[in-house]
Amino acid sequence: MAITPPLIEPPRRPLSIPQVVRAASRNLLEIIPGLAFQQPIISGRTIARWHMVMDPEALERVLKDNLDNYPKSDVTLRLLRPAIGDSLFVAEGAHWRWQRRAAAPVFQHRNLVTLAPFMTEAANRTLLRLEAAAGRAADLYQEMVTATFDVISDVAMSGDKAIDRRAVSASVTDYIETVGRISLLDVLAVPTWVPRPATLFNRSGTDQMQQMMDRVIAERAKAPRRDDLMSLMLEAEDPETERSMTPEELRDNMLAFLVAGHETTALALAWSIYLAACDTKVQTRLAEEARAACGDGPAEVGHLPKLTYTRQVIEEAMRLYPPAGMLSRTARGEDELCGRQVTKGETVILPIYALHRHRLWWENADQFDPENFEAAKVKARNRYLYLPFGAGPRICIGMNFALIEAQIILASLMARYRFTPLPGKVPVPEMVMTLRPSGGVNLAVARR
Repeated sequence: MAITPPLIEPPRRPLSIPQVVRAASRNLLEIIPGLAFQQPIISGRTIARWHMVMDPEALERVLKDNLDNYPKSDVTLRLLRPAIGDSLFVAEGAHWRWQRRAAAPVFQHRNLVTLAPFMTEAANRTLLRLEAAAGRAADLYQEMVTATFDVISDVAMSGDKAIDRRAVSASVTDYIETVGRISLLDVLAVPTWVPRPATLFNRSGTDQMQQMMDRVIAERAKAPRRDDLMSLMLEAEDPETERSMTPEELRDNMLAFLVAGHETTALALAWSIYLAACDTKVQTRLAEEARAACGDGPAEVGHLPKLTYTRQVIEEAMRLYPPAGMLSRTARGEDELCGRQVTKGETVILPIYALHRHRLWWENADQFDPENFEAAKVKARNRYLYLPFGAGPRICIGMNFALIEAQIILASLMARYRFTPLPGKVPVPEMVMTLRPSGGVNLAVARR
């Protein structure tokens, strides 16, 4: 029988502006109304008018067919730019297109296969750390943060000693908890050129990360080539314009990969492990598949074709707990979504968390069921009903990288260890910029 894991009960009535401010600063999931889980579109107003879109055809229009009419909202840019500048994650129009064309070859399958051994090494280090925890409890969220940061720093920069892993991880957490929170000024639609207090008083972490990355780039420009992501990005060139990245553009993109590349995959893994720990049948099947593929671990890229159920579990975890649980866009011009008029300047919200639990599109929407991602069901499902990595031209460039990494790490852990929930230790889904397990993922760890 499928389990119903932790969720946030949506408000039954519209929230007042003070309630929206409190909820948004505490947990963005709390501002998603109950109707967003039942209707294809809902609209409302705080100060400015907004629309929440959960209809797949309308989502396809926003993310693909009329993409240029829906750039990232000013609030989204305010949250992201202090950390990752005008990288391809936030750039728009021509500036985004040339960066995307330049970076796309870097993430081709042949390069990911070359980088996969770094993932196996990180998985093995995690196995060794958990050996010390066997027979007692561990916070698997923090373990996954460590593991995925190991991967991204090794993959991106060959484990460059100029990268202070603890300092970067602490800076990312501090950034999300301060600058990354929605403020009263955001809810009141005050222009983003008006400084937010959190931005004014919490820049030291991002400044340090930028300075660190500037040093690494300057040193690498004089050093022999290495087989890592930075070398590939240093060589990246737009095939249409022959333009390559300036040191500042390279810095912003490398920081984006560093920050997003470990945070989102760590979340997918932490929720996957927790959900499997709560469902004995799922965990047993995962372990059997992993041991058949890679023995006692760690898993390698060559094992991936045999890890189909492992991928299903990860995809189902990202359905219930999408790392980017909400996206927002600002309409540049008039449009129509689900028969409803959208005017210039209005906010269009894509509540991925609600879309993935929508009563119209998913049976037993709040239950954990990896069978949702059997090949036949995926093929029959509208592409725009499942958006953990977005969709359309701006789909996450690191999607395949993240899925390979997550499969390797999850299979490695399940082949060797058994995880059991601890009484009273239930993670609460909390979304600020990303959807994190508040309180951590504390599980008992036992050797198989």
